[in-house]
Amino acid sequence: MAKGTIARLIKDRGYGFIATEDGKDVFFHQTGLQGLSFDSLKEGQPVEFETEEGPKGPRAANIRSSEKTAD
Repeated sequence: MAKGTIARLIKDRGYGFIATEDGKDVFFHQTGLQGLSFDSLKEGQPVEFETEEGPKGPRAANIRSSEKTAD
């Protein structure tokens, strides 16, 4: 599972970009979110994701929060 942070959000279109640990940006669509609401995302938020090949190149899928929660 790759790690990164939300780099940019295009709220009116339902997509954005994740900045990966190696400095590249990966496209994501709101349909790739797992257990997250697109409206609750914030730039700089840490996430974990898988990369898959989309119609226009690599994209993030199975995106979930990597923030630690208190038990």
